[in-house]
Amino acid sequence: MKNLKQGLLLATLLAGQSVLACTQDGLEGFLPENDLNISVHQKRSGGISLEEFNNVIDQAETVYAPLVAQEGGRLSIERNWDDGTVNAYAQQIGSTWKVSMFGGLARHDTITPDGFALVVCHEIGHHIGGAPKKVSYWSNSWASNEGQADYFATLKCLRRIWQSEDNAAVIANMEVPEAVSTACAKQWSSSADYNICVRGSMAGASVSNLFAALRGSAPGSFTTPDPRVVTRTDDNHPAHQCRLDTYFQGALCEISMNENVENASEVTGTCHASLGHTTGLRPLCWFKPAVQ
Repeated sequence: MKNLKQGLLLATLLAGQSVLACTQDGLEGFLPENDLNISVHQKRSGGISLEEFNNVIDQAETVYAPLVAQEGGRLSIERNWDDGTVNAYAQQIGSTWKVSMFGGLARHDTITPDGFALVVCHEIGHHIGGAPKKVSYWSNSWASNEGQADYFATLKCLRRIWQSEDNAAVIANMEVPEAVSTACAKQWSSSADYNICVRGSMAGASVSNLFAALRGSAPGSFTTPDPRVVTRTDDNHPAHQCRLDTYFQGALCEISMNENVENASEVTGTCHASLGHTTGLRPLCWFKPAVQ
């Protein structure tokens, strides 16, 4: 009886806790744990403004609040501009599906408005990004795993948010690597799709530069994909080159943004080798296909 009571108490405590993504244990966010703090008063040479911070979140809320509602949740994006934390989190508390964004991340020198939008999309992706899901000790959790949230960001989310924008004008002001322009032109026949492909890829570059800066390593490259092949799907943060590869492949995937992903299927709404796709696949540096 004592063991039963202890078990019930533990279950009650766990049920009362909100679980943070981005890691299985809930201790980390979009980035691995770090003590970097960029205050609102700190001088900086890059990052985005408060207006850009709010505009990006406004766009994401406008597009995704109704879609989250269709899934039974209420999207709540917390705007912590004054908080210097360099990270972002997703959380579910009952029917409230929360995304926490911080000014410290937005103020980092590597972050562009599009890079910040990608992070917002990644966090939304934990809620509705589909399979594969993080694996807990008892079952699959509510959260899409790290690689899938990355993939969802460029595969679906940024495309929806930017579909009515003048993307040609946006990318005209970017220094786009030849590898990106060539791959996007090969994959997409329409100029509208090409422009979003380039823009999403470059958003990935912004975030990859952030990963590299935090680790004191060289930035990822579109021409040197991560050669690692996992033996089982890795739910946690992939290496920063692997994450850049994931953003790039999501941007290149030819599947429509309107074809939704599913919680129970790694195939639906994605580019997958079982469907004959050879481009736009989730990289094998974190993803082990369960369906052949």
